Amino acid sequence: MGAILTQNTAWTNVEKAISNLKAVDCLDPTRIAGMPTLDLGQLIKPSGYFNVKAKRLQALCIWYQENGGYRKLSQLDTVQLRQALLSVYGIGPETADDILLYAFERPVFVIDTYTRRLFSRLELFQKDLPYETMRTEFETALPANSRLFSEYHALIVSHGKDICRNRPRCDGCCIRDICSYYG
Repeated sequence: MGAILTQNTAWTNVEKAISNLKAVDCLDPTRIAGMPTLDLGQLIKPSGYFNVKAKRLQALCIWYQENGGYRKLSQLDTVQLRQALLSVYGIGPETADDILLYAFERPVFVIDTYTRRLFSRLELFQKDLPYETMRTEFETALPANSRLFSEYHALIVSHGKDICRNRPRCDGCCIRDICSYYG
């Protein structure tokens, strides 16, 4: 659910939306799939784009149930599972990879805004490099390990939120000596 709710919004707002869902005992695919879309939208309003996200969340929950839930879906290989996720309304490559990495613990690297910003400022990648190209580069350069990928991604997100922001705080950056943007 977090993978959809975090689309184009800060995690703090996602936490508020999740708290709203918890408060009415709706952190469950069956409850979300069966809830009126407008009601769901009001619960997830803090996450922004709530009407669109409500439809996407319901589409994911319906797909999840129709495909046997976690037990059955986890039996698919990573390529099959990714293709299946990409077929769900509102699930693009970043969201699919987020679900694969964090929910299914698959060694798939998530390319997000923070990753693009940081690595383009380091001049390791062009900011507008296609998603799949950038993802493949990361997955080729690192050992295929979901724990490593999730830790690495979490560190990138943390650095991007705190230091390497749109308006960077270069003075507090631990990698400024190798950063072209700072120099």
